[in-house]
Formats: sequence, C-alpha cells, structure tokens
Amino acid sequence: MKLTVLVDNHTLIDKYFLGEPGVSYLIQEDNKQILFDTGYSNVFISNAQKLNLNLLRNDFVVLSHGHSDHSGGLDSLIKLYDESKNQFLSYKIPTFVAHPSVFQKKTIESLGEIGCRVRDNLLSQYFDMKLSKEPFWLTERLVFLGEIEKTNNFENKIPMGKVCVNNMIEDDFLLDDSALVYKSSRGLVVITGCSHSGICNIIEYAKKVCGVNKVIDVIGGFHLTQPSEKLLLHTINYFKNLNLEELHACHCTDLFSKIALSKVSNLKDVGVGLSLIYN
Repeated sequence: MKLTVLVDNHTLIDKYFLGEPGVSYLIQEDNKQILFDTGYSNVFISNAQKLNLNLLRNDFVVLSHGHSDHSGGLDSLIKLYDESKNQFLSYKIPTFVAHPSVFQKKTIESLGEIGCRVRDNLLSQYFDMKLSKEPFWLTERLVFLGEIEKTNNFENKIPMGKVCVNNMIEDDFLLDDSALVYKSSRGLVVITGCSHSGICNIIEYAKKVCGVNKVIDVIGGFHLTQPSEKLLLHTINYFKNLNLEELHACHCTDLFSKIALSKVSNLKDVGVGLSLIYN
C-alpha cells in the first residue's frame, strides 16, 4: 500500500505544496485507488496535480467523518467530475463510503455549521453510495471500520458541538467518526482523520475487526488539542505499550501532545507530499 498526504496542516520543507487545517490522503492498494477525506477546500486537487496523481481514477472516496475540514472538498471534487465531462474526459464512478450519520447537521455555537454541506441526494448522482455502520472491506487488506466501539473510560467523553438527530438537537459525540486499517505483512497500519472516537478506541477496534494484535504505524489526527491531563496520560501509557515501528501523528495533534508521544514512540514528521509505503 502507498499512502500520499494531499492535505495536512503542514507541508514538507522544500516541497512547494499548499497546506490547510484539514486532512486528505490518496491510497493506492491492490490496483485500487482510495481518496480518504477531501480537506476543507480544493487544495487536495491542486496538490494531487503537482504530484501527478489522477483523481479521476478513484475507485473509492471515503470520509472519516462529516466535519467540514474533512468533507469540504467534496464540492471541488464534483466540479472536477463535471469539468471532465465537459472536456470529454473519462473518469471512474467511485463508491462513496462513510458512516450513515455523516450527513447530519453539525454546529458549534462560535462557528455555526461545521458539518458536511454536500448532501447524499447530490452525491448519489456522482457516486455509488455505501453508508455503513459495519466494517466494509475496500480491498482484501484495507478496511473501513464503520462505527467505532467505545471500550475505554477516558476517550470520547466530551461532546463537540451539537448535532441534529431526527429533528432533535443533541450533544455531538461524533458517532460517524471512523478510520481505515491496512493489514500489512508486519502488522496493522491505522489511518485516521480526527479520531473523535478516541485514537485508543480506534486502534483496539481495528485489532478486533482484523483479528491482528500487532500495530506497526498509526497516521492521522489524534484529537489531542489541549487535552486534559487524564486523557493525555492514558493515551501516552497506551502508546507506550503498543511498541509501534513508527508513529505519524498530525493534523489535530498539538505540539505538546506530539512531544509527549515522541517520548514513547518513534514519532515522524508529516506534511503534504509525504508518501509512505507498506508491504
């Protein structure tokens, strides 16, 4: 599997790409191409073009969750498809994969609407739709986890804004937050968006779904921005016992948390343009 970072808060030094506070990865595995999240804007398209990566060949478009810093680029992707039609360029019709709650209206009082602004009735005109709470295998070795089991007592305890469920406004605990997992020959690679479900919860569920206990790498946002002392302590203790080969914490992982993680894991830098290969 090859994973290329199209969007992150940071760009690699001497690599002249665009960055923004969001996530987008292009994954190539088993002759399939998977776009995982789309960032906030059209930046992922610009960076893909600079990297000579063809987004018209996507087999799957997967959302980790509905927040706009991960789904905001869907408008630009649809525009890319429309422009391709007008220029008589062929493109694959991808399968859109996400949790069924990904389109729920999400708000934060200080920011307003922060959810996915492209609705399923529009997306269904461009994609084959696969909304699933259950794990869904994209290839023989790459799986979308669906709804994450919450098995510890320190993560996913504080809501992030409000969500509209059946015309009722509730605290949002991000039930739609999911991740991808790749079964490499050496162990699991866990690929996250923001880890609102809890990065430790995600990893434990990945082990359960894949039937593999060894994890070699985790890449993505860990939702550790000014974490509580309890949350960070439990997370650090958990990662200390994972014995990862490498760790690629990015996006919504603040500097203080990265420094703490670097003391128990082989933390690596992440930025737009980074490519990682796993066998």
